Amino acid sequence: MPIYEYRCTDCGKRNSVLILSLSTQTPPACKYCCSARLERIMSRFAAPKSEEARLEALADPSQFGELDENDPKSMARWAKTMGQQLGGDELGEDFDQVVDEMGDAQDDPNGADADDL
Repeated sequence: MPIYEYRCTDCGKRNSVLILSLSTQTPPACKYCCSARLERIMSRFAAPKSEEARLEALADPSQFGELDENDPKSMARWAKTMGQQLGGDELGEDFDQVVDEMGDAQDDPNGADADDL
């Protein structure tokens, strides 16, 4: 069951259409303006990386080009990027909160220590 992408020539919006059966295919209509004047476009797609490929990408030294280990906000951005690459769900519910606190440490008037996070 493929999903086809169309652009409406009347309103210009993108439509995704699920084709349940190729033999009984009905002409698609725009879900925004109901026009039948749609042109088929190339769909966006994602190619999932294996865990090994993700880990290799994380080890690439170019990933650390803008990292400033003395800047908590820079470290927080890096940690968020690494968390997304590793699959944020596996890191636990508290990961985002800890990273946000790490980024806010520079703004903390009490001078939050990295050990406190």
